[in-house]
Amino acid sequence: MATNRSQTRWRAKNRLVKRQLNVMAKSHVHDHLQRLADDFRLRGKGEAVSFATFVTRALMQRADYSKDVAQMLEDLAEAFHRDRDIYSN
Repeated sequence: MATNRSQTRWRAKNRLVKRQLNVMAKSHVHDHLQRLADDFRLRGKGEAVSFATFVTRALMQRADYSKDVAQMLEDLAEAFHRDRDIYSN
């Protein structure tokens, strides 16, 4: 855990472009984030979260032009909601 002083410096330096996000997540979510980081040469789990968001946004944009991608996203969302207790806190 970072010290209060280093957190204050980080916030002051990045206040216009970044916000800190501390999220409690199940262990397997952390494991999957680490795997994303390893597989895609990312700089840790925080960057894996950004990457997952980037990929989701890209798929949403692609879904505007592809019915197959739109259906895939709909299927994934439905599966997540059905099994939400497994993936959420």
